[in-house]
Amino acid sequence: MSTRIIAACDGAAKGNPGPAGWAWVIADAHGHPQRWEAGPLGRSTNNVGELTALERLLEELPPGTAAEVRMDSQYAMKAVTQWLPAWKRNGWKTAAGKPVANRELVERIDALLADRDVQFRYVPAHQEDGDHLNAIADQAASDAARTQQPAGTALGAEDLPVPSAPTAAPARRPAPRAPPGGPRA
Repeated sequence: MSTRIIAACDGAAKGNPGPAGWAWVIADAHGHPQRWEAGPLGRSTNNVGELTALERLLEELPPGTAAEVRMDSQYAMKAVTQWLPAWKRNGWKTAAGKPVANRELVERIDALLADRDVQFRYVPAHQEDGDHLNAIADQAASDAARTQQPAGTALGAEDLPVPSAPTAAPARRPAPRAPPGGPRA
């Protein structure tokens, strides 16, 4: 029996839509962050950031991998675990008969899930005693979104200081042991 990988992913948008980013983090066998990746999305929505983070994480996991994916996005989790079968049956229409938003991302995630044993676990966001992996993913996604914040744009107190993060290509680094400065919105 293979070991189940523990991972978390998150997306962020500073404005919705606004400058957006995505991130994932994978833990070692002891639950310590092992590696992570994050990147900017340009102007997009939080939902696109959340789905992109999940897609990029699944691309990182080889076919046949067993994983627990921790997420704070009810939308992204329900999209791929609950709503997807009905959307496919209904010709990619919602229950209201409207086209499914972010269909291309959901289809790519569906294909990646087909050959991976993924269990999803909802973790509340921005909790002081919350999931440490989700907090790291949240911070990295927020940092990636902030790198695209136009100069002179007013930021709220929760957005300061503006940390440095990748500005073009996604970052791929060993993960920190704890989120720098704690979780942020």
